[in-house]
Amino acid sequence: MKKILVTGGAGFLGRHICGKLLEDGHDVICVDNFFTGTKSNIVEFMDHPYFEVMRHDVCFPLYVEVDEIYNLACPASPVHYQHDPVQTTKTSVHGAINMLGLAKRINAKILQTSTSEVYGDPEVHPQTEDYWGNVNPIGIRSCYDEGKRCAETLFFDYHRQHGLKIKVARLFNTYGSHMHPNDGRVVSNFIMQALKNEPITIYGDGEQTRSFCYVDDMVNVLIKLMDSPDNILGPVNVGNPGEFTILELAQKVIDFTGSSSKLELKPLPHDDPTRRRPDISYAKKHLGWEPEVKLDDGLRKTIEYFEQTLKEEAM
Repeated sequence: MKKILVTGGAGFLGRHICGKLLEDGHDVICVDNFFTGTKSNIVEFMDHPYFEVMRHDVCFPLYVEVDEIYNLACPASPVHYQHDPVQTTKTSVHGAINMLGLAKRINAKILQTSTSEVYGDPEVHPQTEDYWGNVNPIGIRSCYDEGKRCAETLFFDYHRQHGLKIKVARLFNTYGSHMHPNDGRVVSNFIMQALKNEPITIYGDGEQTRSFCYVDDMVNVLIKLMDSPDNILGPVNVGNPGEFTILELAQKVIDFTGSSSKLELKPLPHDDPTRRRPDISYAKKHLGWEPEVKLDDGLRKTIEYFEQTLKEEAM
């Protein structure tokens, strides 16, 4: 049994990480300030003898004794991270400094969930880990993009300067149960709009592409990365290399829900990437991992979750 700290543990991905670690027999401390995370995500774990939750903002130091740290704390959807961009940058940068400082003090291994947003609007396709990106440093998305890029810098400097055991994962679009229904991410947006027979909001012409990884696959690779040999630091792309246009995604959601929703085109947000697809050769070679859940199967599971959520809200 390891004692493991998960920051942002009440969020969408954090909730799934906590659940899998508990299932694997570990002692889990979930830390969250509940800005985007919710208690409902973790209520099923509350009576578990090896689960503990702390309301805490990672922008402030934390003093606990653990073996490993999964640093997931940061708003991840544009709606949330643009709400308070200064705080978003603080969460990425100050949060990284505080968690790295904690890891250094207690000699813990620490994993950073970075993002495909570090590539910006990429000029290289698919994106490989050695690509430095095409990021606007002063745009409306920069608080998140540059915050995560700076966090990666801090992780590697702590490794080089202090010998800290680090892992850095660059996450591409992830979806599944326990997404916040109003978080503004494309999968949850489309599903909620379709289930309510509301217009499906498409930004731009819908020809921009994304790659969608089901949450179970993402959890598996993050744990594999944490458990990998110390010489595997990353950054490592983690995501599903299947590439779909936003229009294709919208049509799948409409088909699977049987919705009467129509498509509604709106202007493309500033700095929105036109193409996004991970090259996961590194993860395949060094972690023996590749995603197993196809988009159609993952969407059906996610739709079932949101259907149940809407039923419970109506009761």
